[in-house]
Amino acid sequence: MPVYIVVELTIHDRREYERYAAAFPEVFRRHPGEVLAVEERPEVLEGEWRHTRTVLLRFPDRAAAERWYRSAEYRAIARHRWNGATANVALLRGLP
Repeated sequence: MPVYIVVELTIHDRREYERYAAAFPEVFRRHPGEVLAVEERPEVLEGEWRHTRTVLLRFPDRAAAERWYRSAEYRAIARHRWNGATANVALLRGLP
């Protein structure tokens, strides 16, 4: 069953975050996931959206998502995201 990772980011150091963003595609392509959406300013239909960037990823299953997220190669670049932004990261199970 597919799973989705939703990331809401508030970027406070654009230069540091851009180091992460530049390295992300090379690391991500080694895993069986898809980047479905990346939006700097999503159209807000209700409520408030205070985040700088929102990302939606899809993986074929939870195991694949966890392998990517916990991989040494991802952790090596994630430090730039941690230093440049605060984030909410959630894993959602897809519907059968």
